[in-house]
Amino acid sequence: MNTTSAQHIKPTIVLVHGAFAESSSWNGVLTQLHEQGYPTVAVANPLRGVKSDADYVASVLKSIEGPTVLVGHSYGGAVITNVVGNENVKALVYVAAFAPDAGETAVELSGRYSGGTLGPTLAPPVATPDGGKDLYIQQDKFHAQFAADVPAAAAQLMASTQRPITEAALNEASGTPAWQSIPSWFIYGDRDLNIPAAALSFMAKRANSKETVVVSGASHVVMVSHPDAVAEIIEHAAVAR
Repeated sequence: MNTTSAQHIKPTIVLVHGAFAESSSWNGVLTQLHEQGYPTVAVANPLRGVKSDADYVASVLKSIEGPTVLVGHSYGGAVITNVVGNENVKALVYVAAFAPDAGETAVELSGRYSGGTLGPTLAPPVATPDGGKDLYIQQDKFHAQFAADVPAAAAQLMASTQRPITEAALNEASGTPAWQSIPSWFIYGDRDLNIPAAALSFMAKRANSKETVVVSGASHVVMVSHPDAVAEIIEHAAVAR
C-alpha cells in the first residue's frame, strides 16, 4: 500500500460500554459508523475492576492494526482512561463517562456534585464466588434512573440484559490518565442521573476537551437515545489531526 492510500485509512473505532449496560447499547452508533465506512469493535467490558478491565481492552487493541479511537461510556470512561502506552490510540471520546485523574474513583467523582440518584435504585448486592459483590439496578427503577429518554419497551430490554459491575470496581482508584497525553472529546446529557452533569462538565474541562457537546434532555444512555450526536462527535475525533 502506498503512503497516499495509507493516509486515507479510517481508524478503527473501539467502543467500551459501562456498568449496567452491554455491547448492544452501541448498536445505533455502530449503524451510523458503518454507514460512514469505519471499522468498529464493541468490546465486552468485563466490569470486574478498573485495571483488569483496562488491561483487557489493551489486549483487544493489540489485535487491531493501524490507528484507533477509544470510546467509553460511563464506567467505560474510567477504563479507557487507564489504557496507556498504546501509540495507535489517536483520540479518546467520553460518552456520559468518567474521566478520572490518578487516585480518583467512580464513586467519589459521581458523589462530588449533587444530582446523582443511583444509590437508592440499586438492588441488593449479589455475592460472587471470590467474596465480592455484583451490583445491578432494580429493573422497575431502571427506566427512570438510567434511560428516561428511551422508549419504555426498549428500556425494559436493557434492564433485563444489564451487566453487573463489582462494587470494588466502582471504588478502585484510577491510575495515570490517558487524557493527559491523548486528545479527548466529550458528550453527555443534561439530565444524567448516574453521573451529574456538573461532574461531567468538570471532567471535560479538566481534560482540556477538544469539543464538548451537551445534549438537552438526554439521560445517561445518550448513545442509545441520540446515536446521531454520538456518532458525529466520534467522527470529529476520528478525522482530527
